[in-house]
This record gives sequence, structure tokens and C-alpha cells, in this order.
Amino acid sequence: MKEKTSSMKQKRLIGNIFSYILLVIISIIWLFPFVGLVLNSFRSYRPEVEYGGMVDYLIPKHFSLDNYRFLFSGETNYLRWYGNTILIAFFVTLIQTMVVLCVAYALSRMRFAGRTLLMRFWLVLGMFPGFLTMICLYFLLKQMGLTQAGAIPGLILVSVASSGMGYYVCKGYFDTIPKALDEAARIDGASRARVFFTMTIPMSKPIIIYTALVAFMAPWCDYVFASYIAFGHDASYNVAVAMQRWVWTGDYQGYFTRFCAGGVVVAIPITILFMLLQGYYVEGVTGGAVKG
Repeated sequence: MKEKTSSMKQKRLIGNIFSYILLVIISIIWLFPFVGLVLNSFRSYRPEVEYGGMVDYLIPKHFSLDNYRFLFSGETNYLRWYGNTILIAFFVTLIQTMVVLCVAYALSRMRFAGRTLLMRFWLVLGMFPGFLTMICLYFLLKQMGLTQAGAIPGLILVSVASSGMGYYVCKGYFDTIPKALDEAARIDGASRARVFFTMTIPMSKPIIIYTALVAFMAPWCDYVFASYIAFGHDASYNVAVAMQRWVWTGDYQGYFTRFCAGGVVVAIPITILFMLLQGYYVEGVTGGAVKG
């Protein structure tokens, strides 16, 4: 019996060692591009320096803050692009979170004709990629003056217009909250709105944070639709579109390090948010991953 137990422990130990080795290898592969991005953001570009191999390209021979100084100097509109990105992300996060919470609460707590059909229709509609509507949306926004110079409100409008279809995770979380609490409050004379704002919302902090983070990430990282709507108008670019234009210039090698510095600055807010709110984010996902 002791030999059998010892053999099982030995097999488990070997399995754990191989698992950890595999995880370390995957982590190195996953982190390699990010390490290269950060290191190259501190590279002092010198045309006369020759780079002979991967190590030379990954680890700079000359470190400096020139690339970061360039971002915040008057030579570029980076601050304006960064401000555009923050503005779009802020309003999309605020409006989309409110819409998703309201739609999810209504579908979770209320019963009305066509409710099941509506939920199924939204789920099927959400399976179609948004690229299918790009041409239609562009011409519609152009007729409303929401392209190029008006691209910022146009991007906000497009991002929040269909946000109600992302109700399912939030609805799953609301389904876990006992309906008896709502019924008790309704018996005491509370309206639906009061129950929602004074009881349901305070108990739904994880799913609210999850919904807000998801809403924030989409416009913060958006490139395809943003470049399509703001095409040719520099003042309406977000950071992703503007920096892509940098690496399209003739001075690719010089602007690449500036691109890396801009990428690091863009990654800072979303990294801080995830580090501070990671626990709520995970709780929101797991709490909403129920069948409702």
C-alpha cells in the first residue's frame, strides 16, 4: 500500500514538473513581444548603428527617453489622439454599461410577450460579424455628418447603438439574485426603478465592473472601424489609427521606436484597471456564466 501511494505521489510530482515547465515556456513565448515593445520604446535610434541579430534588435545598445519626449512635444498630435481615445472610451463605457444593465435587468425580471424570441434573435444576430455592416454604417454616418471631422461622436454612436445585445452575461448574473428580494420590496410599495437602483445595483458590483471593462476595451483598442470613419482627418484619429500611420511613413525604422513608446503609454491605463479590478472582473464572469 505504501509503495502504491509513493508511486502515485511520484507520478503526480513528475506531472506537475512537466506542467510547470510547459507553463513557463508558454509564458515566455507570450511575454516576448511585450518585453521587446517596452525595451524598444527606450531605444535611442541612431542611423549609423548597425544591428546584426535578434539580440541587437531586442535589447537596445543606447537607452534614452527621446521617444517619450517626442510623444509629448509639439512635434506630433499624440496628446490630441490620446484625448480622442479617452473621450470615446469614457462615453462608450458610461452609456453602454447603463444600457446593458437596464436591458439585462428587464429580461431577467420581467415576463412579456416575445421575450424569449427577442433574446434568441439577438443571440443569432450577434453571431454575424460587424464588418458586414461597415459600408452601410459609413454611408449612414456620412449623411449625418458623423465621419472624418465628426468621427468622434460617430464612433460613440455606433459603439452604443447595439450594446443592448450584449445582455447575456449580465442577465445571467441578475438571475442569481433571488427574486424574493424584489417581490418583498414591491409589496412594500417600491417601484421597479427603485428596486433596480437601490437593491439590485448595489449587489451587482462585480458584473457592473465586468461590463464597464468590456465596454472600455472595445473603443480603446479599436482600429478597423476608427480608421474607416476618420479616414483622412488627422484631428479625429484615435491612438491606434494615428500610430499605424507612423509605421507607414518612409522613415519606418525611426518611427518604429516611437510607435513602441506610444504603445506602452496606451497600455498603461488598461493594465492598471485590470490589476486593480481583476477580482471583480473574474467574479463578474463566473457569476454571469449561468444558464438563465
